Amino acid sequence: MRRVFGSVRARAALGATVVVAVALVAAGLAVLQVLRADLVDQARLKARTDAREVASRIAAGTGYRALELDEDVPVQVVDEDGRVRAVSEDLEAVTGTGSASVTPVGPGSGPGPDGGGDADADGDGDNDDDARQVSSEEEYGHGSARIDGETGDYVWAAVEVTDRRGTEVTVYAGAPLATERDAVSTARDAMLIGLPLLLLVVAAVTWLVTRRALRPVEGIRREMAAITASTDLSRRVPEPGTHDEVARLARTTNETLAALEASVARQRAFVADASHELRSPVASLRTQLEVGAAHPELLDVDGAVEDVVRLQRLAADLLLLARLDAGERPHGGSPVALDALVREELAQRTGDRVPVRTEVAPVAVRGSRGQLSRVLGNLVDNAQRHARGGVRVAVREEGRWAVLQVADDGEGVPEGERERIFERFVRLDDARSRDDGGAGLGLAIARDVVVRHGGTLTVSAAPEGGALFEMRLPSG
Repeated sequence: MRRVFGSVRARAALGATVVVAVALVAAGLAVLQVLRADLVDQARLKARTDAREVASRIAAGTGYRALELDEDVPVQVVDEDGRVRAVSEDLEAVTGTGSASVTPVGPGSGPGPDGGGDADADGDGDNDDDARQVSSEEEYGHGSARIDGETGDYVWAAVEVTDRRGTEVTVYAGAPLATERDAVSTARDAMLIGLPLLLLVVAAVTWLVTRRALRPVEGIRREMAAITASTDLSRRVPEPGTHDEVARLARTTNETLAALEASVARQRAFVADASHELRSPVASLRTQLEVGAAHPELLDVDGAVEDVVRLQRLAADLLLLARLDAGERPHGGSPVALDALVREELAQRTGDRVPVRTEVAPVAVRGSRGQLSRVLGNLVDNAQRHARGGVRVAVREEGRWAVLQVADDGEGVPEGERERIFERFVRLDDARSRDDGGAGLGLAIARDVVVRHGGTLTVSAAPEGGALFEMRLPSG
């Protein structure tokens, strides 16, 4: 069963069929109820009309034997004592009326020798027209009647009337319910025949429409499977020329593939550059150790220590970059006083080549104190390498931003290179030695840390003529 309804097309077809089936069944039941009620109302109207017609004739003084009741309309006249005064021809049995008898009894059943007339009932010469009235209300009931050997269900209308003798009688007239039942039965049979066919059409149309709508999704799936099998991230899934959800899915998938391709390319370049950067100090250190082992008097201990320190710094930078690439974000702990951080960091720098001048104002930010200290150290190290006579560090608050600036009086950064210097392992001056120029990771680490703190790090021209690095973080 899971395999049968394991596709979206099957579930959509099933869901649409169920919904339409429920709606049609509910609508069909409502239609049958309305049809039945309407036909019953029509039967009641006919029964009421027939009953009032007979009651009017009785009120006009027509004798019970002279009523000439049609055999097609079952009629029964019953007095207040339950005696049957008149019945229609060929009425053989009845239920649901005032009496189960169909035989007229009593003196009122044949008044006068001719069964009719307006003879005075009380001998005072008055025909008592005012006493003979037809009730303005009627009652309804359901029962059956057998006429000329045929039995059927009827709705009965009961109307009270006073005859010419002053006797209150009730006229029962029936209307057959066979028409109502035949019509309801025909409508029900038509619905039972048409409903399965209609549901079959709904299921088929839903299946075909869903299949057509999901055809681009299948194309996307096949292309993604091919990309996974080939590991070729330069391939893209087909984008349909529509503006629906499938087209947006295809575009988002291609954007994801592009980001993944860029990430993989960046990771490969990172590994290659890291291997290249590690190769030189490791080779230098090995050479020095081998020379020292063969000729101890030639061992350059200071140079070996410098190589070890460089390896240590490079390993620390690579580890931090790996954590940042893995999505590590600073903990939103207590506020960090940026002005105090600058003073503490600069107080620990005793071997700077040029003096550092500070212009700090009280301002606090939220983030990792250690990572922000690393950003400041990298920016100052970069300024020390390029400055001619001095470095300036300024801290101030601008609106909701905390601003940290590090400026030098060196040659500055060309405008076309101001974004590239934040890439990993990028050194603009290829002629510089690796010892002086570093590995090209400091500025990349600084920007990654600042971005993960919700800020920005940019470079422009400094008033002193060199480079001006500006870090902006939300104050807090």
